[in-house]
Amino acid sequence: MTGDPAFSTGDHHHALSPSPPPNLLITMEEGSQNSEQLFEDDGNELEMEGNDIDIDSNSLDIEGNGLDIESNGLQDDCDGMLEIDDNHESNGDDATAVSIENGISQGKNYPPPVVGMEFESYDDAYNYYNCYAKELGFAIRVKSSWTKRNSKEKRGAVLCCNCEGFKTIKEANSRRKETRTGCLAMIRLRLVESNRWRVDEVKLEHNHLFDHERAQNCKSHKKMDAVAKRKVEPTVDVEVRTIKLYRTSTADPVGYGNLNSLEGEISETVDRSKRLKLNKGDSQIIYDFFSHIQLTSPNFVYLIDLNDEGCLRNVFWMDSRSRAAYGYFGDVVAVDTTCLSNKYEIPLVAFVGVNHHGQSILLGCGLLADDTFESYVWLFRAWLTCMSGRSPQTIITNHCRAMQSAISEVFPRAHHRLHLSHVMQSLFENLGELQESGVFQMILNRTVYETVKVDEFEMGWDDMIRQFGLADHAWLCTLYEERERWAPVYQKDTFFAGMCTFENGECRSSFFDSFVHKQTSLKEFFGKYELLVQEERKIEAINDLESRDSSPLLKTRCFYELQLSKLYTNEIFRRFQDEVVMMPCFSITQVHANGPVITYMIKEHEAEGDRSNIKNFEVMHDKAGTEIRCICSCFNFNGYLCRHCLCVLHYNGVEEIPFQYILSRWRKDFKRLYIPELGSNNIDISNPVQWFDHLHRRAMQVVEEGMISRDHSTVAWQAFKESLNKVRLVADKHV
Repeated sequence: MTGDPAFSTGDHHHALSPSPPPNLLITMEEGSQNSEQLFEDDGNELEMEGNDIDIDSNSLDIEGNGLDIESNGLQDDCDGMLEIDDNHESNGDDATAVSIENGISQGKNYPPPVVGMEFESYDDAYNYYNCYAKELGFAIRVKSSWTKRNSKEKRGAVLCCNCEGFKTIKEANSRRKETRTGCLAMIRLRLVESNRWRVDEVKLEHNHLFDHERAQNCKSHKKMDAVAKRKVEPTVDVEVRTIKLYRTSTADPVGYGNLNSLEGEISETVDRSKRLKLNKGDSQIIYDFFSHIQLTSPNFVYLIDLNDEGCLRNVFWMDSRSRAAYGYFGDVVAVDTTCLSNKYEIPLVAFVGVNHHGQSILLGCGLLADDTFESYVWLFRAWLTCMSGRSPQTIITNHCRAMQSAISEVFPRAHHRLHLSHVMQSLFENLGELQESGVFQMILNRTVYETVKVDEFEMGWDDMIRQFGLADHAWLCTLYEERERWAPVYQKDTFFAGMCTFENGECRSSFFDSFVHKQTSLKEFFGKYELLVQEERKIEAINDLESRDSSPLLKTRCFYELQLSKLYTNEIFRRFQDEVVMMPCFSITQVHANGPVITYMIKEHEAEGDRSNIKNFEVMHDKAGTEIRCICSCFNFNGYLCRHCLCVLHYNGVEEIPFQYILSRWRKDFKRLYIPELGSNNIDISNPVQWFDHLHRRAMQVVEEGMISRDHSTVAWQAFKESLNKVRLVADKHV
């Protein structure tokens, strides 16, 4: 595969440009048809789940068709391949691809495995790892595999380095040379719901030197060169979409979205619905913007999805600060699709988080051809791979079937919740004349916002349906079936970090709200994009200074207030302070005890001076584990304890808020460096690209630290000069 453009190295450009993100999604489309021949070893078909049982064989033979490593076995137009261009200077219309770097040893044509890789079949996964191993100089074998109970259907497997483990006692006296070193390098494969094989665990580090000559003679590699050569037609499966990082010198004079077309050559048969809707010159605007940002932000990443005709279909981009910020604030992410779903001029999708000041922050952007399942899957996978495969705890979106399905596919473990404000807005829009009824609005709001128990909500909803004759309203019935995604009473175990305020249904999910309008053009958007992002980051920096250098005014003598005034940023403290101020307004009663766990009832008057309307809140307190939980779930919703919990803690003589309820994401004394993750220290000494990546990342850490103040800058500059002199001394010794 020396000529395969999808994994060629382009070494002459590496020294000038930063590496792409380490965990990019790759889908291989070549594999063996004779899958059963891969499982002939006794012990492979085990009914187990994840147990590492060693199989007494050095490797597996591949009898069927496989990857042709002597020629271009993967066709150039295969939709399943990933191309990355690290060329700062465009050479015509071609996209020059480079390999992926992650700080661990890798081959020239096959990038190292990463968590999240997916393959059409087990054969494809095995073949990929086998080819990757051959290029590096080690062999592989099947360490263990498992099947569905009472079935021969394979569900998972562990492929390991051939040097894994050690000789058994029986083998110890053998004259055969010891080749096992206890190497831990491996990948774990799992069959997922989409009938694709996903890598869900990776260990790349080897504890031995690579031996290409010995590896060539291992069973797993012997027959690779002899397998039949074949070409696989690109599958139409939407999950196998191309992710390309590239630059191009051509602006589309007629084709608009077609980066490879010449004037007048765009086909009339191209399905315009399957490409990004751009005006004349927009693709050049996108290219110019990305080129400019990459010069000023070396770790800026953009990914582009092309259709079969070479037309732009989807675009994603993210800068290094967003990637670093996700490490601190990636627990809750909102996907803002307002522009896309409301048919704005620009089909913008934004990933939005909330920082330590409760301020919206940008975690990535995309432009999509449409709001289909296919487009969302591509976007989410592009975003997730740039985030090193780390999924958020909670994802908040609009109500969209296609997006819901895509989230289930890409983020199966995340809590997917719907914007309550958007749900309520849609509800009124779909109820015709009832949206004008003040009585209906009052009952609906009381049912949704004021109920604290599930049975209260369901009884209130049933009463509302009967009272207004809505039993046959199909849309409302469908909405009720999905109530666990939007009704606050069902969200008590979901963490929202204050992004949604369930008292009024508002959600801080928009970053471009006052900036992008229905008619905002792409040129106008990119023209102001940097200014907006820099302005938001300036506000964050000002808030950091104010929180660090000022002491907020206390309103009570409560120690909880004093405690968090020293720890939390001003904005988050003010929100918590509102809870503290209301503490004396309650009465508290113990209602149940089960060992150290005691349940209290807190009585709260809904309005000041109104003694007739009282709400009850149950609070459970575990004295042994210093755990406390209120039925209002303020801690999960907002990220700090509610007045009801504070009242119980005070009642029990607890002088400080327990440490587990003080979140680092709100602290003003927590040092946050917005630089990319440094990754592993294991570097392949034979790969100059990895050395560049390794040194560049660590140099950037010094740069970020040096930007803190003038004194920091001076020290950093002096350190750089001293380091450069030392490096030159080493170079002089080799002259």
